[in-house]
This record gives sequence, C-alpha cells and structure tokens, in this order.
Amino acid sequence: MVRSFGLLLNHFVSLAYTKDRSGSEVAQLLRGRVYPADPTRWTVKRIDRMREKVSIPPTSVYLSKMHDAGWRLVALEWEREIELSGAPEPPVEAGAEEIPFGLRIASDCRHLEDDPLETQTLKFLAEMVVQDVSFRSMADALNAREYRTRDGHPWNPSSVFKLIPRLIEIAPRLLTGSEWESRKKQLTHVTWNS
Repeated sequence: MVRSFGLLLNHFVSLAYTKDRSGSEVAQLLRGRVYPADPTRWTVKRIDRMREKVSIPPTSVYLSKMHDAGWRLVALEWEREIELSGAPEPPVEAGAEEIPFGLRIASDCRHLEDDPLETQTLKFLAEMVVQDVSFRSMADALNAREYRTRDGHPWNPSSVFKLIPRLIEIAPRLLTGSEWESRKKQLTHVTWNS
C-alpha cells in the first residue's frame, strides 16, 4: 500500500508499508530510508546553530568543552579595522546591477560611457525589429557579422530576446538623428496590420 505523507518541509514523499525482519510494520521511503510505521515514533534531527561574539581568542579548553557538549566548529569569521586615507568610498551594494548592454565603465572608473561595438549591435537589432525579423534570424544575422554576446558567445534566439528590454529602453536615443533617417530609407517596407 503506497501513501503520501507531508513531512516537515511541506513536501510529499511516497511511502510503502512493509514488514521488517522482526515482523513489525515499517514505512519505507521509496528512496530507501526506513522509518517506523507509526509517525509518532519518528525522530527528526535538526541543526542548531550558535554565533558567539568574542573579545578574546577561544582557548583549547573552551573548544573542548563545546565539542564535548555536542557542538562542531564549522566556520571562523575574521574582521579588522583599517585606516582609510582621504574620503571614505561608498559601500558596494550586495545586489549591484549588471552594466546595461551598450555601455561600459569609463576610463576614470566613475561613470558609464557608450560601448561602440555594443551600440552598433543594438542599432543593427533595432533595424531588424523594424523589419519584423524573427529572433532566430536576428541571431543568425548577428553571428554572420561576427558580433558576439558580452560573454564572447555566439548569439542565439534566447540571448536576442533577453536584449529586447534594453533595446526598448535605449531606442529613443538610438533611433534619432540624421544617421537613422538615412538608414530608415534603406530598410525594406513592412506592412503593418494589413
């Protein structure tokens, strides 16, 4: 008989009830672990963690005492104060964003500037979007011109699709000026909603 029971982590596992060598009924996980058939007799272990703030290094006696009490040392964390010269630098955020495609870090490392090759890639993509080209054909056209992704890989339909939000963001700035006006005349005519 196979039943599903919710265990502690709110996920379900399939159990098969069988008899062990002594004849008592046991529930066996289909993954191979064996538990008593009576769920009230199950014991589940959990991990206790403790972080202690210390002012002096721990002694071997203290470490032995903690080990004897069942604790296991799993990490050490070190910190120190350092002198900063000049104005303090702002802290770096843990979730800092990726540099948008078409931009790069300027030589002074304080701002972003246009990346000419990536900007050219975005312009070429914009032309293909205006012509209603499929993502697969866009990727093929980029690869034919030997354009590569920021990681140096060939383009594929998925990587082109992921670039579309950036293209929408930059298009008003990218598709203005005399260069776009002259280029627009060279594009094939696309009939919309016909």
